[in-house]
Amino acid sequence: MRLYHGSNVAVEQPELIHQSRGLDFGAGFYLTSSETQAQRFSKVVCNRRRGAAAGVPTVSIYEFDFDEALPKLAVLRFDGADTDWLHFVLENRLKSYSGEHYDIVTGAVANDDVMPTIQALMGGFLTEEAALVALKTKKLVDQFCLKSEAALGYLNFIDAYQVEEA
Repeated sequence: MRLYHGSNVAVEQPELIHQSRGLDFGAGFYLTSSETQAQRFSKVVCNRRRGAAAGVPTVSIYEFDFDEALPKLAVLRFDGADTDWLHFVLENRLKSYSGEHYDIVTGAVANDDVMPTIQALMGGFLTEEAALVALKTKKLVDQFCLKSEAALGYLNFIDAYQVEEA
Protein backbone atom coordinates (compact mmCIF):
# COMPACT_ATOMS: atom_id res chain seq x y z
CA MET A 1 0.00 0.00 0.00
CA ARG A 2 1.29 3.48 -0.89
CA LEU A 3 1.49 5.85 2.10
CA TYR A 4 2.64 9.46 2.48
CA HIS A 5 4.28 11.50 5.25
CA GLY A 6 4.25 15.30 5.28
CA SER A 7 7.11 17.11 6.99
CA ASN A 8 9.64 19.90 6.56
CA VAL A 9 12.31 17.48 5.29
CA ALA A 10 12.48 14.20 3.38
CA VAL A 11 12.30 11.29 5.83
CA GLU A 12 14.21 8.37 4.33
CA GLN A 13 14.77 6.64 7.69
CA PRO A 14 11.61 7.06 9.81
CA GLU A 15 12.06 7.06 13.58
CA LEU A 16 9.71 6.83 16.53
CA ILE A 17 9.91 10.28 18.09
CA HIS A 18 7.92 11.17 21.19
CA GLN A 19 6.15 14.50 20.84
CA SER A 20 5.60 16.88 23.72
CA ARG A 21 2.01 17.46 22.58
CA GLY A 22 -0.75 14.87 22.57
CA LEU A 23 -1.46 13.36 19.14
CA ASP A 24 -4.54 11.47 17.93
CA PHE A 25 -3.05 8.00 18.30
CA GLY A 26 -0.17 8.79 20.66
CA ALA A 27 3.54 8.65 19.88
CA GLY A 28 4.60 7.11 16.60
CA PHE A 29 5.36 7.76 12.95
CA TYR A 30 2.28 9.11 11.15
CA LEU A 31 1.33 8.49 7.54
CA THR A 32 -1.77 8.75 5.35
CA SER A 33 -2.99 7.22 2.11
CA SER A 34 -4.02 10.75 1.04
CA GLU A 35 -1.25 12.53 -0.81
CA THR A 36 -3.25 15.77 -0.51
CA GLN A 37 -3.41 15.41 3.29
CA ALA A 38 0.37 14.83 3.42
CA GLN A 39 0.98 17.94 1.30
CA ARG A 40 -1.28 20.00 3.57
CA PHE A 41 0.43 18.69 6.71
CA SER A 42 3.92 19.40 5.30
CA LYS A 43 2.91 23.07 5.17
CA VAL A 44 1.54 22.92 8.74
CA VAL A 45 4.87 21.51 9.98
CA CYS A 46 6.83 24.30 8.28
CA ASN A 47 4.49 26.95 9.68
CA ARG A 48 5.00 25.58 13.22
CA ARG A 49 8.77 25.92 12.88
CA ARG A 50 10.29 29.31 12.36
CA GLY A 51 13.49 30.60 10.82
CA ALA A 52 16.15 28.32 9.39
CA ALA A 53 14.64 25.26 11.13
CA ALA A 54 11.39 25.66 9.17
CA GLY A 55 12.71 23.68 6.22
CA VAL A 56 10.64 23.20 3.07
CA PRO A 57 7.25 21.45 2.83
CA THR A 58 8.14 17.92 1.74
CA VAL A 59 6.18 14.73 1.15
CA SER A 60 7.92 11.38 1.60
CA ILE A 61 6.44 8.39 -0.23
CA TYR A 62 6.52 4.83 1.10
CA GLU A 63 5.25 1.34 0.41
CA PHE A 64 3.90 -0.58 3.39
CA ASP A 65 3.43 -4.35 3.10
CA PHE A 66 0.17 -4.83 5.03
CA ASP A 67 -0.29 -8.41 3.83
CA GLU A 68 3.02 -9.36 5.41
CA ALA A 69 2.70 -7.15 8.51
CA LEU A 70 -0.89 -7.68 9.68
CA PRO A 71 -0.57 -11.30 10.84
CA LYS A 72 2.60 -10.46 12.81
CA LEU A 73 1.72 -7.14 14.46
CA ALA A 74 -0.84 -5.86 16.96
CA VAL A 75 -3.16 -3.59 14.98
CA LEU A 76 -5.99 -1.36 16.16
CA ARG A 77 -8.27 -0.27 13.30
CA PHE A 78 -11.05 2.30 13.53
CA ASP A 79 -13.48 2.19 10.61
CA GLY A 80 -14.93 5.62 11.31
CA ALA A 81 -15.42 8.38 13.86
CA ASP A 82 -17.35 6.30 16.37
CA THR A 83 -17.42 6.32 20.17
CA ASP A 84 -14.35 4.08 20.50
CA TRP A 85 -12.34 6.26 18.10
CA LEU A 86 -13.46 9.41 19.92
CA HIS A 87 -12.42 8.06 23.34
CA PHE A 88 -9.08 6.84 21.99
CA VAL A 89 -8.30 10.21 20.37
CA LEU A 90 -9.36 12.18 23.46
CA GLU A 91 -7.25 10.02 25.79
CA ASN A 92 -4.20 10.33 23.53
CA ARG A 93 -4.65 14.07 23.04
CA LEU A 94 -4.90 14.46 26.82
CA LYS A 95 -1.93 12.06 27.22
CA SER A 96 -4.00 9.86 29.55
CA TYR A 97 -4.24 6.68 27.45
CA SER A 98 -3.26 3.65 29.53
CA GLY A 99 -4.76 0.79 27.53
CA GLU A 100 -3.25 -1.86 25.30
CA HIS A 101 -0.15 -1.14 23.26
CA TYR A 102 -0.29 -1.58 19.49
CA ASP A 103 2.26 -1.71 16.68
CA ILE A 104 -0.12 0.09 14.30
CA VAL A 105 -3.20 2.22 14.83
CA THR A 106 -5.25 3.30 11.83
CA GLY A 107 -8.37 5.41 11.49
CA ALA A 108 -9.65 8.90 10.81
CA VAL A 109 -7.43 11.92 11.46
CA ALA A 110 -8.69 14.70 13.71
CA ASN A 111 -7.50 17.36 11.27
CA ASP A 112 -8.22 21.11 11.25
CA ASP A 113 -11.77 20.45 10.05
CA VAL A 114 -12.48 18.05 12.94
CA MET A 115 -10.50 19.67 15.77
CA PRO A 116 -13.08 22.36 16.67
CA THR A 117 -15.58 19.57 17.42
CA ILE A 118 -13.01 17.67 19.51
CA GLN A 119 -12.05 20.85 21.39
CA ALA A 120 -15.71 21.71 22.03
CA LEU A 121 -16.20 18.24 23.50
CA MET A 122 -13.03 18.54 25.63
CA GLY A 123 -14.19 21.96 26.85
CA GLY A 124 -17.62 20.69 27.84
CA PHE A 125 -19.45 22.70 25.16
CA LEU A 126 -20.68 19.58 23.33
CA THR A 127 -21.92 16.23 24.56
CA GLU A 128 -20.33 13.09 23.19
CA GLU A 129 -23.49 12.35 21.22
CA ALA A 130 -23.53 15.83 19.66
CA ALA A 131 -19.83 15.54 18.79
CA LEU A 132 -20.39 12.20 17.03
CA VAL A 133 -23.30 13.67 15.05
CA ALA A 134 -21.13 16.65 14.04
CA LEU A 135 -18.24 14.36 13.04
CA LYS A 136 -20.48 12.33 10.73
CA THR A 137 -20.89 15.43 8.54
CA LYS A 138 -17.11 15.81 8.07
CA LYS A 139 -15.02 14.26 5.30
CA LEU A 140 -12.50 12.30 7.34
CA VAL A 141 -9.05 11.47 5.96
CA ASP A 142 -7.21 8.36 7.16
CA GLN A 143 -4.02 8.14 9.16
CA PHE A 144 -1.70 5.30 10.02
CA CYS A 145 0.41 5.52 13.16
CA LEU A 146 3.36 3.13 13.28
CA LYS A 147 4.13 2.76 16.96
CA SER A 148 6.93 0.17 17.07
CA GLU A 149 10.24 -0.63 15.41
CA ALA A 150 8.63 -3.86 14.18
CA ALA A 151 6.00 -1.84 12.30
CA LEU A 152 8.63 0.51 10.84
CA GLY A 153 10.39 -2.58 9.48
CA TYR A 154 7.59 -3.08 6.94
CA LEU A 155 7.84 0.50 5.64
CA ASN A 156 9.99 1.10 2.56
CA PHE A 157 10.98 4.60 1.45
CA ILE A 158 10.31 5.21 -2.26
CA ASP A 159 10.87 8.90 -2.93
CA ALA A 160 10.27 12.44 -1.66
CA TYR A 161 9.37 15.75 -3.25
CA GLN A 162 9.01 19.35 -2.18
CA VAL A 163 5.52 20.84 -2.12
CA GLU A 164 5.02 24.08 -3.97
CA GLU A 165 3.74 26.84 -1.70
CA ALA A 166 0.52 28.35 -2.94
